[in-house]
Amino acid sequence: MEIQMIQNEFRNRQRNAYVMMRMIKDFVMSILILAMAVFMLFGDKLPIDMVTTLDPLLRYMFGGLCLLYGGFRLYRSIKRDY
Repeated sequence: MEIQMIQNEFRNRQRNAYVMMRMIKDFVMSILILAMAVFMLFGDKLPIDMVTTLDPLLRYMFGGLCLLYGGFRLYRSIKRDY
């Protein structure tokens, strides 16, 4: 019976470590994706030629998509439903 308790405790620690790693990964990815959204949406105010030469419609569509997906990833990392 003692071995069973030790195995269950080990599995619980392993699961908690996985959930924490997944939450941190989702949080960091959401911040990066949201930063890309801000970069695309407000890129015309920055003196970066790579952004200003893109078609505005494409830039705003991609920025909006990044904003939505980054928000979803942030929500999922906060909710922790794995």
